[in-house]
Amino acid sequence: MLEHRTAATYLTPLREGGSLPAVVEDAEGALWVVKFRGAGQGPKALVAELIVGALAERVGLRVPPRVIVELDESFGRGERDPEIRDILRGSEGPNVGLAYLDGAFNMDVVAAADLIDPEVAARVVWLDSLAINPDRTARNPNLMVYGKGIWLIDHGAALFDHHDWSRVTPDRTRRAFTPIGQHIFLGHAASIEAADADCAPKISSEAIEEIVAGIPDALLVEPALGATRDDAPDEVRALYREWLTTRMSGPRAWVAQAERARLALEPPARLEARR
Repeated sequence: MLEHRTAATYLTPLREGGSLPAVVEDAEGALWVVKFRGAGQGPKALVAELIVGALAERVGLRVPPRVIVELDESFGRGERDPEIRDILRGSEGPNVGLAYLDGAFNMDVVAAADLIDPEVAARVVWLDSLAINPDRTARNPNLMVYGKGIWLIDHGAALFDHHDWSRVTPDRTRRAFTPIGQHIFLGHAASIEAADADCAPKISSEAIEEIVAGIPDALLVEPALGATRDDAPDEVRALYREWLTTRMSGPRAWVAQAERARLALEPPARLEARR
């Protein structure tokens, strides 16, 4: 289960983020990059952050540790920026905090190519295929270098299907993820099928249950969508659990699609000169 922290000081907004996250100091003096459920992307972006971060850890990838950061009604009351003030007012209660990686910097895949391990790259491609994450591209890598390692950040755009559960069917859930062909690590990756053989056993039904159980109720209830019943959070958890379980069930078309995309990037073997 996720640790809960209490927000103490709003330090600085991170305006490069689409949901206007911010560096926040908690009551114990620790720093967190906080994503607010009152921001324009809403609580589902926070749920995606929690789920995909947990999946990444399960398959041995580096992601900033996550906590739930509680905001009380007085937090940010003195903020002068009206946009930020409105976000904070709409975020009273639980939000998602990601450990602030002091000294980390955005990864340039060309400049830091020596840091890329092909098997790690394959696991990242595998994870983003599973989570239908469109954001790990050359245009928006969402990769950081910290402590000579590569860290994955910002998964709010993943799990696209959860924006409209009414359209979700088993066939839709199992579908291939064609945009994986634009993944920034695809040309650096080892076999995605080998990564699948290694990673899939780590995303068991028990692991999925544990991941989904850790999502706070407040992030699963959206009154604007009519979620007013006491059992609504558990009903929504069941939707996430079923979606992940179905997506992990074989045959996994999204694995085959990622492998085809990877092989399509490989240059053809050079033919030996004929006499």
